Amino acid sequence: MHNELKITDMQTLESNKKITEETTNPISLDLPDFTTDSYKDAYSRINAIVIEGEQEAHDNYISIATLIPNELEELTKLARMEMKHKKGFTACGRNLGVVADMEFAKKFFSKLHGNFQVALEKGNLTTCLLIQAILIEAFAISAYNVYIRVADPFAKKITEGVVKDEYLHLNYGQEWLKENLSTCKEELMEANKVNLPLIKKMLDEVADDASVLAMDREELMEEFMIAYQDTLMEIGLDNREIARMAMAAIV
Repeated sequence: MHNELKITDMQTLESNKKITEETTNPISLDLPDFTTDSYKDAYSRINAIVIEGEQEAHDNYISIATLIPNELEELTKLARMEMKHKKGFTACGRNLGVVADMEFAKKFFSKLHGNFQVALEKGNLTTCLLIQAILIEAFAISAYNVYIRVADPFAKKITEGVVKDEYLHLNYGQEWLKENLSTCKEELMEANKVNLPLIKKMLDEVADDASVLAMDREELMEEFMIAYQDTLMEIGLDNREIARMAMAAIV
């Protein structure tokens, strides 16, 4: 495993292009009223989800290090970065005077969390990396990219910084899976059948709240599937295998 994370030219160019376009040529959108009770109510759950998501990521990277102890230093760096993100998103809620509904967020992640813990106990590193480094990271990147366009100014700045970090670190699990694809492909595809449908259900569950924040459910799913399939391609799966894995989202 390389100590320095690899960033593919395609991902780097695409992420830089997206960030540049959104900074210099912002899409003309009607921003929601951040002061309404309905916005703050929806935000209390969306904000809790991103806070809990970053906490889950921190805990998962620390747990993954127990399966590959020679990567402890790198995984600890990733975990620390996720905690920095959590602090940033906590500040976003505080800026709007919103208390995050953490009970909702823990329930929201409970099935994915449970599947990760089962895989961890069994020593199934491939499944752990699929859940954290592929599904959760792609879920986060896609949601953050959609949110940036309609966020309040304070949250927009925080989220733009987080996205840059996530693009840089999505590659950790991607590179491990790429290097070990010949021995982990079967487990990867089986784990995908179980866990990819959960992402769709999670998006469906939060669709109404996302809509209040001017985030479209179909766009969220589309962004996620693009990020997810691009990662599978970088890992080394062929088009037929990627299509078969993506079909698991249609349930």
